[in-house]
Amino acid sequence: MSESSGADVAADDLRVLLAVARSGRLTTAAGLLRIDHTTVRRRLDRLEAALGVKLLERGAEGWELTAIGREVAERAAPIEEVLERAVAAAAGASSEVRGTVRLVAPEAFAYAIATPALAELRRTTPGIAVELVTSTRPLSPRGAGFDLAVTVGPPAGPGMQSEALAAYALRLYAAPEYLASHPPVDSVDDLLAHDLVFYVDALLTVRELDLAPLLGGMRVGFGTTSALAQVEATRRGAGIGLLHSFIAEGDPGLVPVLPREVDFRLQFALSTRRESRGIAAVAAVREVLIAQAHARRNELVPPV
Repeated sequence: MSESSGADVAADDLRVLLAVARSGRLTTAAGLLRIDHTTVRRRLDRLEAALGVKLLERGAEGWELTAIGREVAERAAPIEEVLERAVAAAAGASSEVRGTVRLVAPEAFAYAIATPALAELRRTTPGIAVELVTSTRPLSPRGAGFDLAVTVGPPAGPGMQSEALAAYALRLYAAPEYLASHPPVDSVDDLLAHDLVFYVDALLTVRELDLAPLLGGMRVGFGTTSALAQVEATRRGAGIGLLHSFIAEGDPGLVPVLPREVDFRLQFALSTRRESRGIAAVAAVREVLIAQAHARRNELVPPV
């Protein structure tokens, strides 16, 4: 592309770039902006022509920002917030924080920790729209589709601002009826006589969750990629579940099994995309997630 002074850059075209960066797809971005996907493509072409650089390229999971595209999106993010405030002011709305924030998080965290925090944020700051997407897959700094992400294990690598969020425990639980009708479990060796309820081994994408081999050779008798389905299967006697303690502890349909002997500690990390830093709505979501995780730290790692 030819060099350009950038004088012809339109703020609305930058909003289109940010929408594609968030969603990774032209059609999804079009839906967010309430325009058709051909208009999205045309505005992106116009923006690239105005700047004289390539901003997006096709990736394995959709459109991804190039290195210069990430720089442009990061600097353009505050413009989007200013535009939303201006539109709200013209409509006579309040000057509260506004914007759409997409959070990616593992299912268990999304259900038990993120949802209460985000629901309260929506109640107090309705100008912030939230999109909560559940996923346990590791993140690529170049990947699209989120502003904030909670992941299991170490924080993400370069390209994202990452921080440790909270430790949590995975422990064994079983239904009282299951324990009454199966061989007793008094030691780790006794686990060999029981089937495990846990993730599907072949589909595990997070190294830290590869815990089944550490349980004395237990066979996964009920495997599912859903943490909530693991809890339900364990309640219904499908086996002994290795479950998130912040969901299973205190459930009347579940009994802890060897909580002192089997107590895996993992870490949630919180990451912010570079181009989403400095956006007030993203900062607000980050703050409530940190506050919620801190307030519920004794649930994330319950006392034995």
